[in-house]
Amino acid sequence: MKKNCWEVKDCGKCTTMLADDACPVCKEDKLDGIHGGVKGGRACWVIPHTKCGGSTQGLLSSKFIMCMECDFYNMVRQEEQESFQTAATILSILRQ
Repeated sequence: MKKNCWEVKDCGKCTTMLADDACPVCKEDKLDGIHGGVKGGRACWVIPHTKCGGSTQGLLSSKFIMCMECDFYNMVRQEEQESFQTAATILSILRQ
C-alpha cells in the first residue's frame, strides 16, 4: 500500500481527519485516489494551507518550490514514474 504524506512525515495532523486542526490534505475528497493515496495524501504539494513542517504553509505559488525539494514529493515522483500527475493536472481536478 502506498503511503500518504502524513504517514511518511509523521506530522500527526491527520489522526482525526475531521478535527478542526486537521490538515487540509486530510479533508480533500476531490483528490482521493490520486497516485494511490487517501484524500489528498499523495498530492499535498498542490493543496493550499497544508500544515507541513510544523506550520501552516501558503498557497501553491508560495510553497511549490519548497515542495519540489521535499523527500515525500520526490518519493511519489519516483514511485509513480510515468503515471505521475503534474501539478497542473491535479489542480484541474481541484477546480472541478
